[in-house]
Amino acid sequence: MAMTMNGEYELPVPPQTVWEKLNDAATLKACIPGCEQLDKTSDTEFQAVATVKIGPVKAKFKGKVALSDLDPPNGYKISGQGDGGVAGFAKGGATVRLTPKNGGTLLSYNVDAQIGGKLAQLGQRLVNGAAKKVADDFFANFANAVKAG
Repeated sequence: MAMTMNGEYELPVPPQTVWEKLNDAATLKACIPGCEQLDKTSDTEFQAVATVKIGPVKAKFKGKVALSDLDPPNGYKISGQGDGGVAGFAKGGATVRLTPKNGGTLLSYNVDAQIGGKLAQLGQRLVNGAAKKVADDFFANFANAVKAG
């Protein structure tokens, strides 16, 4: 099952500050809903463990995340894949752009993702709603982390 999402957030700090937070493992771990572990394995790669609940299915995903198309402090592409055992798999990527706006930064994102296994059998509306909530929660958490410094 394929999904696409996009959105934008206005943050009251300069793009360089947002860029630094987007590349900080501790900040990302604190912002990703259900994230139990996020370890930086290189300048552009992370190992992650996160527990996600979608409808009646709860799964622990273990996977890798990679950053590419790095254009500091204007944005990058983040892609990853995770295995949730019998619940299935998830893989995808997001293009993140940072644009100066009103003395702060406009963060915009476009996500393309695919899921398979039991998760894909739940129905597109349920899965899309849950995925949108995870994305919204991440960016709301991220906005709060950036504002807090």
